[in-house]
Amino acid sequence: MDRVIEKKKWPARKIWTIAGIAALVALIGGSYYYTAGASRLNVDTERITISEIKKGIFQENIPVNGIVLPVTTIYLDATEGGRVEEKYVEDGAIMTKGQPILRLSNTDLELSLSNQETQVFNVLTQMQISRNNADQNTITRLNQMAEVDNAVKEAERVYNVNKRLHEQKAIGKQEYQSSENLYNYQQKRKNLTVDILKKDSISSRQQLSQMQQSYERMQNALQLMRRKVGDLVVRAPVDGQLTSLDAEIGQSKNKGERLGQLDVLSGFKVRADIDEHYISRIITGLKGTFNFAGRDYVLTIKKVYTQVTGGRFQVDMEFEGEVPKGVRRGQTLQIKLALSDEKQAILLSKGGFYQQTGGNWIYKLNEAGTVAYKTDIQLGMQSPDNYEVLSGLQPGDKVITSSYENFGTNQELILKRK
Repeated sequence: MDRVIEKKKWPARKIWTIAGIAALVALIGGSYYYTAGASRLNVDTERITISEIKKGIFQENIPVNGIVLPVTTIYLDATEGGRVEEKYVEDGAIMTKGQPILRLSNTDLELSLSNQETQVFNVLTQMQISRNNADQNTITRLNQMAEVDNAVKEAERVYNVNKRLHEQKAIGKQEYQSSENLYNYQQKRKNLTVDILKKDSISSRQQLSQMQQSYERMQNALQLMRRKVGDLVVRAPVDGQLTSLDAEIGQSKNKGERLGQLDVLSGFKVRADIDEHYISRIITGLKGTFNFAGRDYVLTIKKVYTQVTGGRFQVDMEFEGEVPKGVRRGQTLQIKLALSDEKQAILLSKGGFYQQTGGNWIYKLNEAGTVAYKTDIQLGMQSPDNYEVLSGLQPGDKVITSSYENFGTNQELILKRK
């Protein structure tokens, strides 16, 4: 006879044991998945910036700030020190060449001028006295010469008469020799007088020439002193606008002290500050562009100042072509300075990600746009808007370009929309 076999049921204790074991296995598996696998972080897509990699024209350029300055600036320094007595114009005035700006007073300099004038007058007086004395001496010597000439002629006449008489035996030999000796004496006396007259004439000319040279030197010194006194009136050296005038009535200015500057208004240049990181790449001829009143203008580097101050150096740039209307001295321009030629390249938009990655990696989205994972990249040159991508990304890829500050070291980001 058949017997019904009763189906056995698992006891509750056994069921709970199996469930506990399954839960433990799930916990261990989940822990392994999240620790041994890629670390993940949930990210709200509204709080990040996603950019698409594109291919286009790229040119390496850097942003620099430039200050508009006159093409030529002439500094006004005090040629001579003194006290400011009078100001003829104020700062900002439009000046013409030679127009007075201010007047200084310097009593020591003015006293020196007076003494110099007195010395010149004394030399001139002495020179006139010496010339008069030379003229009188010359007259005296000429009178002596005239007397000697007359004596020579008379001695010659007597000698000739006595010579004929002696030949005719009309006079004795003693009287003839006496007239001959007198004639020879007067001849020698004349020669001596001529020689003295020549020497006196040469001496007088030399003395007068030396005095004339001394007088001319003192005249030159006097003219120099007068110019120095004249420099107490500061005048505009060229046409232009007076700026930075630093002088007030009663103020004392030392020799060589800066009084102001004169800006020549014939044109403008732009002086730009550049980070010293680029000093080896900045040369004359590089071009920059800026926008002014809705139009683009071009600047060219004409001079590079290699002195580095505070981590920056300066360049002077000139306008190429038309100068913007309305541009003013001291105005700041935002310039894009080109460091390379234009070329085709893969472009990555700039963003805050660079501060955390240094351009070595980036979060790249999968095709579905649900997950972003770390991807190694290599960047080249840069412009104000883009980086040049050398490897790691292709056109059409999407990446996160906003800051990674809150992402930690997570390998993957789970992108969610609210």
